[in-house]
Amino acid sequence: MQALIAFAVVFVAATAQEYDHHPYEILFNNYELIPESYVDPQVGLRYRRDVTIDHKTDNGRVFGTLGQNDDGLFGRAGVERNIFNDARGRLDAQAHGTRTIGPMGGSSALGGSLNWRNDNAAASFDVSKQIHGPTSWSAAGGGRWPVGKNGDFGVDGTYSRFGGMKDYGARGVFNYRW
Repeated sequence: MQALIAFAVVFVAATAQEYDHHPYEILFNNYELIPESYVDPQVGLRYRRDVTIDHKTDNGRVFGTLGQNDDGLFGRAGVERNIFNDARGRLDAQAHGTRTIGPMGGSSALGGSLNWRNDNAAASFDVSKQIHGPTSWSAAGGGRWPVGKNGDFGVDGTYSRFGGMKDYGARGVFNYRW
């Protein structure tokens, strides 16, 4: 078995030394395989040009992205903030929005979330709304508490709603380490 592994390692190393070409050689020689938006007749291959910001603030951050792909233009921006981080636990909030423009029209969406956690438990609430579309939201929570010296008890629950569809679940578990 060791001889087989050694042979495979030597084979891969020898093959890697023989394989030497320009990284874009395949792309430059096969324009028909590349989407038309990525080829510039003057320069050749055009690189993706996304603009992203991620700026830290006192107790949070501001983020955003503007970009383009084959489906159209897109933009996303938001803010994330830490509300408190003390003996009660840690509570974070986020709000964001997106806009997409394509050949078949555009779409916009807004959303936000609250996330709380401490040493034994965690909970989250997320909501999003597509403009002129459905609203979806989900809530989840759970906790784990020690039982004795070697055990713990955990409970989790979820509920979500998208349009008229609802989904929910629950789980309880007892772990004991011998």
